[in-house]
Amino acid sequence: MLLSGGIDSATALYLTRKERPVRALTFAYHGIAGQELESAKAIAAEAKVTEHRLVRLPDLKEAGDIAGARFGGLPPTYVPLRNSIFYSFAASYAEESGASLIVGGHNRDDERIFDDVSSGFFASLERAFLAASPILRRNRVRISRPLGSRSKPEVIRLASSLRVPLELTWSCHREGINHCWECDGCLMRAKSFASAGVTDPLAPKRRGKIT
Repeated sequence: MLLSGGIDSATALYLTRKERPVRALTFAYHGIAGQELESAKAIAAEAKVTEHRLVRLPDLKEAGDIAGARFGGLPPTYVPLRNSIFYSFAASYAEESGASLIVGGHNRDDERIFDDVSSGFFASLERAFLAASPILRRNRVRISRPLGSRSKPEVIRLASSLRVPLELTWSCHREGINHCWECDGCLMRAKSFASAGVTDPLAPKRRGKIT
């Protein structure tokens, strides 16, 4: 499965490991917060995955780091064709390991922002993988998004019920050992926990009202 340090992928991991052993891939692309990678490692270790592999992609950049490029109003954290790239690596890993399921932790809200999180995209990608690989066809490989029908607050409530180690997760877009609570990732995290009615173990003890 594809594992970042975020809440969604950690929750997808804990759901998947209830049914089968899990191998995890984490991608280190240009500009990713170092603490997110450390969080992914900690989550993988806590979940006792069979293998956790780090794929380094230093030339893959977020939109905000690409000088002169225009991405039609997409957020600066957008990575061009990110899921096409990431899931192609995952399909290669599935060939190597004999896996029959490729899992991603995308929630319902993601699909409103990014086209490469839609059901149509993943259905087409799955067909392309099967057309390209006799090994994947033999293993009847599927792409699974177990959180695809859930909103971010619903994912957080599910994570709490599964006892996902939320204290190990990372949402901040900035470098540092603590969340900044100012960037879009931090603000969305705070708002989602508040909407879910779940206490964030990483939240500072005093913070202004979330709006």
